[in-house]
Amino acid sequence: MKLEHLLLGLIGMHPSTGYDIKKYLDQHGRFMRSRTTMSQVYRSLAAMEKDGWVTHDVDHRPGAQDAKVYRLTAEGGTVLLEWLTGPYSPPSRFQDPEFTARLGFSGFMTREQVLTLVETELAARLEQVATYRDRDRSMAVDAAVAFDVDFARSMGERMHRLGMDQIDQHIAQLRALRADLLDGRALAPGDESAPRAAVAQEVD
Repeated sequence: MKLEHLLLGLIGMHPSTGYDIKKYLDQHGRFMRSRTTMSQVYRSLAAMEKDGWVTHDVDHRPGAQDAKVYRLTAEGGTVLLEWLTGPYSPPSRFQDPEFTARLGFSGFMTREQVLTLVETELAARLEQVATYRDRDRSMAVDAAVAFDVDFARSMGERMHRLGMDQIDQHIAQLRALRADLLDGRALAPGDESAPRAAVAQEVD
C-alpha cells in the first residue's frame, strides 16, 4: 500500500488541503500509516497532480496564506478503485494496515467486493494458524554470554499464546463481519449491489 492510495481515498471522500490530510493521518488515520511527514504529503500530491490523479483549486484566505484544495479527477478515481478492488495478497503479519485501510474506504466498493476482500483475508489467516500454531518451538542454544534458557522458553511460550489470542480475535471479527455482509447488516441504506461511481467524476 502506497501513501498515494491513502491520499486518493481521503481526497475522494472529501476535497482536502495537504494540511487537512496530514492532520487526519496524525489522528484518525494513524493506524493506516504512521510517521507521515508534511513533506511526504506534499511531494505525493505534486506527483499525483502531475499524473492527472488530482487537481486543485486555490482557497483565498484573507489575512492568512492561501491554501490548495485538492480534488479527485476521473483518472484518480480509476486508480483508487483499481487499488481497492484489485488483487489483495495478505501480508505475513495480520497487523499490517493494508486490509483495514481498504476497509476504511469500503464506501467506494460494493458489498460483493468487500466480501471478497474479507474472505481472502480470512482464508489466509486460517491457513496461517493451521501451518504455524503447532510448529516446533524448541530452542537450540549455545550462547556466548550468560543466557537463561528456562526464562527465555517461558517468555517465548507467553508470546506465542499472546499471538494466538490476537489472531484468534482477528479471525472471529472477520467471521462476524462476513456474516454481517452476507445478511446485509454491515451495509448503509441504498442499493446494495450498485457500484460507487461518484468517486470517478471530474470536478469542474
